[in-house]
Amino acid sequence: MFTHRVFTKLAALVVALMLLPGLAAAHGPTRQKASETITIDAAPDKVWAVIQNFGDMSWHPRIAIADASQGNEKGSVRTLGFTSGGMMEEELSKYDAAKMSYSTFIGHVDTDLLPATNYSSTIAVKPADGGAKSEVTWRAAFYRGYPNNDPPAELNDEAAVNGVTAFIKEGLENLKKKVESGS
Repeated sequence: MFTHRVFTKLAALVVALMLLPGLAAAHGPTRQKASETITIDAAPDKVWAVIQNFGDMSWHPRIAIADASQGNEKGSVRTLGFTSGGMMEEELSKYDAAKMSYSTFIGHVDTDLLPATNYSSTIAVKPADGGAKSEVTWRAAFYRGYPNNDPPAELNDEAAVNGVTAFIKEGLENLKKKVESGS
């Protein structure tokens, strides 16, 4: 026999089960990643010499100007001026000259320049081919440009991954060109 109490509990359970799929889809954005590696026909110290100065990003074709407040010290903030217009600030969170790597963080990304938020990255140079060549890896983790549900297409997860990947690839390809040409 069904009592009013049992019926109420069953009805609440049915309603909860009906809402579960909607609740699962209602979560916020998930952390995205992009990683690219390029081999450069030059010794690691030659490649590192080009990228080691946190205040100089002239090797990236999208960056017109860069300046770092405290050089290569942790906490240094570099101002990036983009060739397309617009500025962003990037903080140096880790620098290891011996390992030829550094990590950065951009808390407030201009999504017109990069369709992502909470962007962090690490770039590292390692020997390849017995040390005659270099392998440069640039890894980034970030969230899409629109932090809420139902993002517009230009700020969704796919746009963020594509935009960050393109930014990384362009930088690495131009770094390779610059180092290998000696310019």
